[in-house]
Amino acid sequence: MSEVILETKKLVAGFGDLDAVKGIDLRFEKNSVTAIIGPSGCGKSTYIRCLNRLHEEVPGAYSSGEVLLNGENIQGLRVDPVAIRRRIGMVFQEYALFPHLTVAANVAFGIAGLAGSQRRQRVDELLETVGLAGQGQRYPHELSGGQQQRVALARALAPRPRLILLDEPFSNLDVGLREHLSLEVREILRREATTAVLVTHDQHEAFAMADEVGVMAEGRIEQWDSPYRVYHQPANRFVADFVGQGVFLPGVVVDQNRVRVELGLLESCLPLECSQGCASCGKGCGVEVLLRPDDVIHDDQAGLLAEVRHKAFRGAEILYSLRLASGVEVLSLVPSHHNHAIGERIGIRLDVDHVVAFKTPSRQQVGGSQPISFQR
Repeated sequence: MSEVILETKKLVAGFGDLDAVKGIDLRFEKNSVTAIIGPSGCGKSTYIRCLNRLHEEVPGAYSSGEVLLNGENIQGLRVDPVAIRRRIGMVFQEYALFPHLTVAANVAFGIAGLAGSQRRQRVDELLETVGLAGQGQRYPHELSGGQQQRVALARALAPRPRLILLDEPFSNLDVGLREHLSLEVREILRREATTAVLVTHDQHEAFAMADEVGVMAEGRIEQWDSPYRVYHQPANRFVADFVGQGVFLPGVVVDQNRVRVELGLLESCLPLECSQGCASCGKGCGVEVLLRPDDVIHDDQAGLLAEVRHKAFRGAEILYSLRLASGVEVLSLVPSHHNHAIGERIGIRLDVDHVVAFKTPSRQQVGGSQPISFQR
């Protein structure tokens, strides 16, 4: 069993009379990178700031429950929050570098207790690790945003913390740099053998960096799973709606192993099990089937035609919005050499190896609709 570095139990936190975090239980394993995503205002930044007790610095803030760091509860008046923050590194969205200090001095700020030669060696080692070797005498204002964030990461890693918190660390950077830097940071964390918790609104960033992803809504974790399962096997309708792109196509259960949708008959090798109280889904039961853009394939030989309504060129790929005969629109992501005009009718087919369906009606409360999941 993997070693647990950090754990929260029944963690509640908020401001005034508003609970932003509502009883979250989570465990973070040694050397893992985990990400928490969710819409603005869902409580993800409040949650991560509870992990090093920064949350309580805000006037009117409160919290209850337990935060266990290496098995020790760090909540409560008997524990010095400043001492806790020395054990947990943190990288902020706004970099938070000292403008009057050089790059090297910023990195060395948290390791003043080391001997001079050891401190210089650690700073040089980290600047090389983050791709800023030879830049130690420059000042923050002389660096680009990406370089400043690298300095902030090096400073957080300097004391060799077992845990580092990343609060929207790349949101101030342009898209290309954000994607590049997120992969770099992932590799740096692995080399430093550092456990990390990332909060971000960028799903691509979370999926690229994290071993596990938590989807948060209204102060609660709706799903905690691998990036693959969060995307392909969402736990409920909220997760299915929030993560990635997709549409819900009306369907009717033919029997326990088949569902009919406008695009054809989906066959299941496993019986469908309704998770809303029925022993099984019976014939004629209405469902909504989640289709991702990569599930709908362009095929000139297919008998089913759809009209191109919109298209978004993405370089290597084109995302099409296609209208079916019923008027329902689906998304299709295809290689960009399949270039079709608006209004053109093209052949399509389904290529789905895992289907997720939800019971009709479609209007669901957050977390209120569990999926009917089956393999094709």
